[in-house]
Amino acid sequence: MSIPPVIVSSAKKAWRWQWNQLMNGLAPADQDGNYCRKESQAKEAKPPSKIDLLNRNSEELPILIIGRSCPWAHRTWLLYELKNLKNKLNLLIAEPDYEAGLWKIKPNWMGCENLLEIYKLCGSEPALRATVPALIDPKINKKPILLGNESAQLVEALNIWPTQDEYPDFFPSDLREEINKWQDIIQESVNNGVYKCGFARNQSSYEKASEELFNALNILEKSLSSKGPWLCGEKITLADIRLFPTMIRWESIYAPLFGCSQKPLVSFPNIVNWIKNFYSIPNVSSTCNAKNWRNDYFGALFPLNPNNVVPRGPTIKEIINNF
Repeated sequence: MSIPPVIVSSAKKAWRWQWNQLMNGLAPADQDGNYCRKESQAKEAKPPSKIDLLNRNSEELPILIIGRSCPWAHRTWLLYELKNLKNKLNLLIAEPDYEAGLWKIKPNWMGCENLLEIYKLCGSEPALRATVPALIDPKINKKPILLGNESAQLVEALNIWPTQDEYPDFFPSDLREEINKWQDIIQESVNNGVYKCGFARNQSSYEKASEELFNALNILEKSLSSKGPWLCGEKITLADIRLFPTMIRWESIYAPLFGCSQKPLVSFPNIVNWIKNFYSIPNVSSTCNAKNWRNDYFGALFPLNPNNVVPRGPTIKEIINNF
C-alpha cells in the first residue's frame, strides 16, 4: 500500500522544521540560509620564554590539545611535527563524544575528563567555547592558564616556539605580506568555504558557497602553475600549512558529505601535485587518517547524515596514489 501524498508532504514539512532546529545549534545561518561561523573569542597566543621552558621538566611543559578530525587543530599539529616540538611541548589528543557533544580526555588531565572541564579549570570566561586546538600552560602547583585557542594565531606562536635546534621559519619577514594575503583567501573562501557548502540551508546559499569555493581553487591553481611548487614560491610557509588540512580531507569528507563536488579535484592538477608534495614531507602522513575523519564527520554531524552510516573509503595513501 502506497503512502498518501498528504502524509508524505506533512512528514517532509515536519522533518524540515526539525532539521532547521538542529542546524541552528550546529551551524548558525543568516536569514538567507548562508552559514555564518561564530566569531573567534580567542586570546592572543604568546609562547613562554626560552629560559622559562629550559627550567621546566617534561610534566611542566605547555600542552597542545588537538582533535584528529578537526582541520583547525590539524594545522597546529603540523607545526608540532614540522618544528619537532616533541621535547618542548606536550601533545594531548582529545576524542569526540558524539552523544554529549564534547571532546573527551582519556586518561583525564588534572582531574578533567573533557575539554570543557579543562577550560573551566583554566578560569576561562563562560562564553568562550571549549574548542580545539587549545594551548594550555599547566603552571604546576598553580592554576593552569589558557594561552590560546585560535589556530591562525597558534601556528604563528608555534612557528617561533623556543627551541635549541634550528628549524625552518614558516613565517619569514620577507614573505609575511604575501602569506597574509593568502590567509585572507584561504581562511574564508576555502577552509571556511567547504563548511559554507556543507551547512548551506537551501539551494541558493549552496550555489553561492560552491561558486566562491571553486573560484578560490581556480586562483590557487593558477598561482601554483606559475610560481609553485608552494603558494609563495620555493619555500613552504604558513600559507601552505593553513591550507593543507582542508585539501587533504577533500576526497574523504568535503566532496561526499559537504557537496564540494562542482568539479573533481583531479581537474586541478597543480593543486593535486601540491597535495602530494606536502603529504610526502616527513611526519606529515602520521597526522592524516581518513578512517578517523570519516568516523567523526559522518558519525557526529547528524543533520547531514541522519542514519549515521559511515561509508567505507580508501586510505589517504591510496587516495594520493590514485591521483
